[in-house]
Amino acid sequence: MSNTPPPAAPHWVQALLSGLGVLGSAGGLAAVVAVIIQRGKFKADAADTLTDAALTLVQPLRTRVCELEREALAAREELATMRQEVHQLQAAVRTLRRTLEQWRAAIMAPDATLRRVRTTVAESGEPNDL
Repeated sequence: MSNTPPPAAPHWVQALLSGLGVLGSAGGLAAVVAVIIQRGKFKADAADTLTDAALTLVQPLRTRVCELEREALAAREELATMRQEVHQLQAAVRTLRRTLEQWRAAIMAPDATLRRVRTTVAESGEPNDL
């Protein structure tokens, strides 16, 4: 017999063999298999949880968006009405301005008389006719 010590294995080989020994035991192998099998269930549960959370957050947002769309539609309708009123008022102002200019011209005419001014005012019509 020789007194030479057996050759030493590298550390990574020893760690690998130790790991295989642990995994080779029934408990370690069963735990690894259980984790692998349960992995799909964990993903499905996580997806369900995320979906529920998203729906919980999205539903109030959908409701609010619908409310805002209704408000926007009402505001657009009101804006259209207001624009129409503004156009009507602008037309009335133009008409009144022309009438006022006619009256001023009649009053400021060099040959203006009270009768001519009254005739001009009477011919221009009542302000309510606008």
